[in-house]
Amino acid sequence: MNAIEPHAAGKYEGPLPSEAQLAWQDMEMGMFCHFGMNTFCDQEWGEGADPAEKFLPTALDARQWVRTAKQAGMKYFVLTAKHHDGFCLWPTATTDYSVASSPWRDGRGDVVRECAEACREEGVGFGLYLSPWDRHEPCYADPAAYDDFYAAQLTELLTGYGPLVEVWFDGAGSEGRAYDWARIMKLVREYQPEAMVFNMGAPTIRWVGNEDGVAPYPCWNTAEAARLSMFTDAGADWLEDTPRWIPAECDVPIRRRQWFWHPDAEDKLLALDELMDIYYRSVGRGCNLLLNISPDDRGLLPEADVRRVLELADEVRRRFAHPAGQTEGEGDELTVWLDRETALSHLVLMEDIRHGERIRAYAAEALADGRWTEIARGTAVGHKKIDRLPQVKAEAVRLHVLASEGTPIVRAMRVYAEGRE
Repeated sequence: MNAIEPHAAGKYEGPLPSEAQLAWQDMEMGMFCHFGMNTFCDQEWGEGADPAEKFLPTALDARQWVRTAKQAGMKYFVLTAKHHDGFCLWPTATTDYSVASSPWRDGRGDVVRECAEACREEGVGFGLYLSPWDRHEPCYADPAAYDDFYAAQLTELLTGYGPLVEVWFDGAGSEGRAYDWARIMKLVREYQPEAMVFNMGAPTIRWVGNEDGVAPYPCWNTAEAARLSMFTDAGADWLEDTPRWIPAECDVPIRRRQWFWHPDAEDKLLALDELMDIYYRSVGRGCNLLLNISPDDRGLLPEADVRRVLELADEVRRRFAHPAGQTEGEGDELTVWLDRETALSHLVLMEDIRHGERIRAYAAEALADGRWTEIARGTAVGHKKIDRLPQVKAEAVRLHVLASEGTPIVRAMRVYAEGRE
């Protein structure tokens, strides 16, 4: 390991998060829920021509979806209210291509409402995905007319289902298309000012740039651009008043490359060690993880998927629920003293990001047999940085901030022991 370097400080003049962004970043994990016409047609992207009569879940239970999210430690839940095929999971006044035209609940059902109510009951934040691209709606070919159509749909969702924590604007299929983002953002700010806006318009959170659920490192909380979709290297359309503080969200399906449920596809279910690796490379790099679990054609989360996500929750709790030692504070150096020599497994650092992202480089050392040995080194800390540690027994762990903008403010420094539960 390199020798510990001197600290180079400067005054912090960077951006700060809003209170809503702080609350969202503390959520850390959410559940994405892709459900709709594609579920009943064994497809990922419908063309908008499948008849509404095909939408017929036999045992839909939104409470099972949201309860699973809560049991898995997820603090928010995002539903695809309308995917690219244009089929709406609420009885919209804008089109007859919705649950109101399906036989489900005799045409009187509302999946969005059932999810909203389940989230309120379980104390889970509720978010909505509304695809800008619409392959069913005839007026999509007329940008001005479609802007009116889309604004009407968005208004229904923003005003009809209570507080939202996130509004998800997917760029897929919209490459090269201009929407009236100023108008769209005006609606969001008027009706849901605390909701996070995903990656388009004047977003307050950005896409990490892949569908693998992993962030690069470092992944700073500031950005001036983000990739629009998987199908272009072009950036998303951001308005001039987009904030500079714009943390990343990492989305990934629990079944490899499948956002919607497909029959006989359990072999694509990610293994627990794959999910843990995703956790380390998303939450452990300061980002939020949005893990997609899709209901099947019954309207229930498949049993295998539920077991797997609960296994993930159990493993995260096993590794991180009980630190062997912890501290917090300001300044260039912090030390955690352990009550006995301990075999270490992880170091978790969190900045108090309400004062900005100040740490630019750090190193950590472990004390054993009277000697300090470097065990970790990094750049960004931000909301959270998880370092997996080499096999070493230590009596103490010391953090050195090597470079920062302004005085470093550490919200938490936690050390975890190997095998401790």
